[in-house]
Amino acid sequence: MLALFRRPALLSLALLSTALPLQAASTAEAARAQVGVTTGYDPAYRRLAYPGGDVPAGTGVCCDVVVRALRSAHGFDLQKEVHEDMAAHFAAYPKKWGLKKPDANIDHRRVPNLQTFFARRGWSLAIGNSATAYRAGDIVTWDLGNGLAHIGVVSDRRAKGGAPLVIHNIGRGAQEEDVLFSWTLTGHYRPCLPPAAEAP
Repeated sequence: MLALFRRPALLSLALLSTALPLQAASTAEAARAQVGVTTGYDPAYRRLAYPGGDVPAGTGVCCDVVVRALRSAHGFDLQKEVHEDMAAHFAAYPKKWGLKKPDANIDHRRVPNLQTFFARRGWSLAIGNSATAYRAGDIVTWDLGNGLAHIGVVSDRRAKGGAPLVIHNIGRGAQEEDVLFSWTLTGHYRPCLPPAAEAP
């Protein structure tokens, strides 16, 4: 599907390149700013700076949409927060990848880890079948089938049928699409975070 909205590239790049954006933005707006900037999908393992590490803005995976949105809108670094929580409570996290210790390069880029972190933060909400249960800036996760997990940010825009659109990257870069009920929902989260401080 074609993106429904695109911000100017320079503003989008500014929002993606720093944890403290030029101006405070909502989570949904910060996610939407990635549309047209993140145009590819690359799940390859990469060594990242820490904290605040990121893959190139033009690519990423579904988790990177969420990571970048929370950094831009709230100055909240999921790489750092997940890493610190995993270091302190490693046994609470999934063991799907055979890790024996946290890895700040990849842990925050895996949906099951984000689901665990969000639940531990107390952000979990009931998974509902009604569109009215989902607010802009909420984070949702799905099972795409065969245990393949996916994640996205609920938009402040709605489809013709009334369901909110979702901003996600499922392989064609960041897109804003009518997919909330397209797959089996496995998680509904509402981050409780203040806006990021405005840059001087």
